[in-house]
Amino acid sequence: MTDHADPLGELARFQVIPVVEVEHVDDAVPLARALADAGLPVIELTLRTPAALEAIERVASACPDVLVGAGTLLDARMVVAASVAGARFGVSPGLSRGCLEAAAEHDLPFVPGVVTPSDAIAALDAGIRHLKFFPAEAYGGIRTLQALAGPLSATGVRFMPTGGVTAANAGEYLALPSVFAVGGTWIAPRADISAGRWNDIAERATAATELVRSLAPEATP
Repeated sequence: MTDHADPLGELARFQVIPVVEVEHVDDAVPLARALADAGLPVIELTLRTPAALEAIERVASACPDVLVGAGTLLDARMVVAASVAGARFGVSPGLSRGCLEAAAEHDLPFVPGVVTPSDAIAALDAGIRHLKFFPAEAYGGIRTLQALAGPLSATGVRFMPTGGVTAANAGEYLALPSVFAVGGTWIAPRADISAGRWNDIAERATAATELVRSLAPEATP
């Protein structure tokens, strides 16, 4: 069961967040169910297609146990639309006062994007401590996150790197203490969604959950 009262806490629990583009609304619910059946009941539906908002509505209605969020939120209007559609969290590639204010007004847990210490400090000034690091690989990836952690670790800031994160490097990112989750398109690529390759998507989702389990500290007796 997902805890809709604490969506950001749930993101930190799942650790791998499928970032998806849905072209056809009818694909949204089968996709969400494939992910949930594979043990990964979370999805970030990006507002990059005309179908995105209705896709969020359908998943929120038909799959209440799936934590559905909205990505690629670029302005206040998009934040409001995502919240009205039923998104339980919002993600942006950048840091915008308008987005932050709209998210706060609509009580939408929000993860803005940052790449520099100044970005991170601006987010801290706004009371935000869950940050998207995007585009991760293009901006130095793990080395940059390690460097940012030095001056920022005492603030409680944690990052969700996205952009160039793959099955091959997700474990390295998740091993960083400053990382609470990773976002990636590799689990449910746009072509696989459009073709209805739910089994392939489920296999990658299962592999992601197994990766997260493998990184968990062993329980003490």
